[in-house]
Parts: sequence; C-alpha cells; structure tokens
Amino acid sequence: MKYDTFVELFPTMRILKKEPLAKYTNTETGGMADVLAFPKTVAEVKLLVNMANENGIPLTVLGNSSNLVVKDGGIRGLVIILTDMDQITVSGTKIMAQAGASLIETTERAYQAGLTHFEFAAGIPGSVGGAVFMNAGAYSGEICQVLTEVSVITRAGYVKTMVNEEMNFGYRHSQIQDDHDIILEATFILKEGNKHNIRETMDNFNFLRASKQPLEYPSCGSVFKRPEGYFAGKLIHDAGLQGYQVGGARVSTKHAGFIVNVDGATATDYMDVIKHVQDTVWEKFNVKLETEVRIIGED
Repeated sequence: MKYDTFVELFPTMRILKKEPLAKYTNTETGGMADVLAFPKTVAEVKLLVNMANENGIPLTVLGNSSNLVVKDGGIRGLVIILTDMDQITVSGTKIMAQAGASLIETTERAYQAGLTHFEFAAGIPGSVGGAVFMNAGAYSGEICQVLTEVSVITRAGYVKTMVNEEMNFGYRHSQIQDDHDIILEATFILKEGNKHNIRETMDNFNFLRASKQPLEYPSCGSVFKRPEGYFAGKLIHDAGLQGYQVGGARVSTKHAGFIVNVDGATATDYMDVIKHVQDTVWEKFNVKLETEVRIIGED
C-alpha cells in the first residue's frame, strides 16, 4: 500500500513518510520508518491494525522509545507511535492512563490526588504502555504491584481486557511480550496517602536517580537485566569497561549499566559496545549479560 493511501484514509492523523526514528528515540539513534503514524484514538489504532493485516504490511508499535535501540536500517512497513494517546484520568484510588501517557506525568497525577505506592516510578522516563510491556521498576517497586488491568488490541484486531493475573509478570517481562498485543490503556489501583510523604519520597528517588545516572546524555536507560546473584553495573565496572567507546557510544563513567550517546552515535555503535561488554563480562566472570533494552529494526 502506498504512502498516499494512508494519508487519504486518515486525513486528520499525523502520518510521515521515510521518517528518521532517531528523532523519537531516547538514544537519538535509529534509521527510517517507511510510514510513521500517530493515532489519537483506539478506533484509529484498530483501523491501522486492520489495514496492515488486510494488506500484509509489517506493523511495529512504539511508545516513548526510552528503553529501545532501533537499528540503523530502520523499520519496514508501518510504525505506530502512541504518544498522542496520552489521557490520564483519576477516579478515587484508580488511575486510568492511555498507553502513550508519560509514566512520570502519571505518577505526578497520583501525587496530586494524594495516592501512594506509585512513587517508585516517579523518574522512569518511558510511557505507560512501555512500562507495562516491560514491567518497569525501580527502588523495590514494579508495575505489576499496582496494575489491576490493561486494555489491548490483538494483532488480529480485537480489543480485549487482561487482568493482572493474566499478565504473567516477571522481571522485566509481561505476557504482552509473548503475545505481541498492543497496549491501549492501563488501570492502576493505589491507596490514599499523605501528600507530603509522597512528595518527599518522589523527590528522594529523583535525587538518587540524578546523582547516580548519566541523565545529561541521551541513553536507552539500563541496558542489561540484573543477572541472578549479581549486579550488571558492578560486573561492568569490575571488568574495567567504564569509558569504553565505539564511535559516539560510550559505557558511562557515572553508571556502568548505561551506554550513553556522547557524540553522534549510531545504533551500530550501541550494538558494538553492547556485544563487547557481554563478551568481556563472560570472559572475566563467566556471567551472561542479557539485554533489558529492546533492539529492533534492520541492519
């Protein structure tokens, strides 16, 4: 299907052709999307999914692209970015947030409503959809602890609701990763709390994050999963890899678990650094580092 057809069928939707995804990823790397669409409603997402299915068009869905590396060859077919679907609604102790809503903004809304147990996510830079997809977490908290249900659209184009128990949550894992469904909205159940204490906890977590993480550079966040019995950052530090650099991608000297874009890095630079870190840690400590960051696209 031609690009012009997308524009004709969705005259009010922002649709771009041959758009560099480096504009939208937190690493500021990534090749071009053949067609990039920004739906604003569930109905528009459903229409795009059905169109892709009917025409055999490859479909990729992105959120805030904060824990993601898109390869330099880009992504073929249709890419949907959900950041225009960003409504957040508070009702009692429930928060309903669309997939493209900022996780940080969602935690702020929780604070404003005097709701606690979401403080752990105060500084996580992704979208709600991405956070649910990855079961994002920090400071002993995880999405699975507060999520009650999630609305998704299957790759066959059907909308359904999944409750927490159906999500098969694990460390940086959810059932969505296995089923390849598209998250539309998540509902969180929180508890009433003291606003002063909530703000104090959020500010403390954000202070710790800023003091320990290289937030001054573009990055994809924490690159590696925590190996059982170890900490990825310490293994990388002990392997003497901080400061290791390929092209513009460097293992952070501030936090060894991060790879930062210090000088116009490409996705290939990132992947070369990741492989070198994995190989070196395996050679020195016999520990396999698995990536937490998603790596997608074509070489």
